[in-house]
Amino acid sequence: MAIKERMSGNEAVSYAIRQVNPDVMPAFPITPSTEIPQMVSTYIANGEMDTEFIPVESEHSSMSAAIGAEAAGARSLTATSSAGLALMWEELLLAASNRLPLVLALVNRTLSGPININCDHSDGMGARDTGWIQIYAENNQEAYDNFIQAYPIAEDARVHLPVMICQDGFITSHAVENIMLLEDAPVREFVGEYEPEEYLLNPGKPIAVGPYAVSNYVMEAKKNQEIALENSKEVILEVAERFKKLSGREYGLFEEYRTEDADYIMLIMGSAAGTAKQAVDDLRERGKKVGVLKLRVFRPFPAEEIAGALRNCKAAAIMDRCESYNGNGGPLGSEVDAGLFRNKVMIETVNYIYGLAGRDFTVGDACGIFAELEDMVVNGKEIEQYQYVRLRK
Repeated sequence: MAIKERMSGNEAVSYAIRQVNPDVMPAFPITPSTEIPQMVSTYIANGEMDTEFIPVESEHSSMSAAIGAEAAGARSLTATSSAGLALMWEELLLAASNRLPLVLALVNRTLSGPININCDHSDGMGARDTGWIQIYAENNQEAYDNFIQAYPIAEDARVHLPVMICQDGFITSHAVENIMLLEDAPVREFVGEYEPEEYLLNPGKPIAVGPYAVSNYVMEAKKNQEIALENSKEVILEVAERFKKLSGREYGLFEEYRTEDADYIMLIMGSAAGTAKQAVDDLRERGKKVGVLKLRVFRPFPAEEIAGALRNCKAAAIMDRCESYNGNGGPLGSEVDAGLFRNKVMIETVNYIYGLAGRDFTVGDACGIFAELEDMVVNGKEIEQYQYVRLRK
């Protein structure tokens, strides 16, 4: 039976962690994710869960401890943001290459400098090539639901990779919204018990984790890791189907919002998708054929599926809440365009950089972007292909 509640995104993820009741949580505080280890430690202190909480001296240590616990056979997780994720850089690669199915709750916050504590995706995008599965949420409900699905994805034998569950700092992490929670018992049954086949503390079968490998073997290990990431796409969809039966809420690699006949589509991730959807509703009332493709799963990147979803539109706005510093666009801009080209979908695209360090992104901004796309297609107006939204002159 569903439980109606009002929660912030951090509260929702913490509640999901309590329900999953993992074995070990090392953590170090950093805004805006600090509330997650704070709330989980309170649950533990109150006897509501029996997770072993480990306070550590840095985020590098928290991921190191999570890796050690996971390698020993314990279901593990941690939480962080921004510079905390950057400090974990070495360990992120180790977690993925050692095929450890731990989970990280990432509350997205801009990376310095200048120092800023507000939302963009520069932390998560900076870790995009570390081998982690990355799943983004539009709102608090999705942050909760995504976390419950994380371990069944990570621990599947076809995958065995770590999962990063991402939500936008302050916008969802601290804002309170109505939410539908699941009861504890169905969540525990859905997630199940962790039964690793190989682990360090198995006295009958000693193994090494992270040993030195000579050149004859490293490429094969990397290829197997890539195959696991490809496999995760199917597993993500299977877990989502099981979750739909449990909750009634449906998830995929992305969500298509009013795209079935859309001439112009905005591809976007995270909380700003709600703003884009409102703009679509407003423009539809004026007879404009527009839609939103909200990307949920960034890793593995669903290039073929995105190309199929955009195939019949005339132009797409690709929205990046991160600067890639390559002189050519943001991460989404690069990957979507490459996916379209490889799948021979030759539509017009424009890459927009928006919302850096918490800069506002409004319904009016989204409407203006749709108008610009239409002007480009209908009137042949030349549009700057890589531009910032709301940049002060």
